Amino acid sequence: MPIQESGEMYLESILVLSKEKNVVRAVDISAYMGLSKPAVSRALSKLREEKLILIDKEGYIAFTENGRRIADNINKKHVLLTELIMRLGVDEETAAEDACKIEHVISDKTFEAMINHSKKHT
Repeated sequence: MPIQESGEMYLESILVLSKEKNVVRAVDISAYMGLSKPAVSRALSKLREEKLILIDKEGYIAFTENGRRIADNINKKHVLLTELIMRLGVDEETAAEDACKIEHVISDKTFEAMINHSKKHT
């Protein structure tokens, strides 16, 4: 079953935070995403039910293998899309915002074509 856009955003946020900190907890995600703790808690419960994350007794969040794969894929899309949009002359902030919207709806086939195009023209 495909993961919803909001789930992808949480996974990407966990990935970004895990690169900045040794451990990630719900409070970190709440602050990073600007969302309430109850909203984050509900989303994390759903991700855990879908076996995309693990949460230990101290509240530390870790990826399952599948969760990490999805997070890495979304982040890869975000980075490449941001770079491509910036190459068109768009400022970094706008490019990152637009990339965030596109990364959740773009097909793998189109994204692969963009990667190939980017490799040829860089």
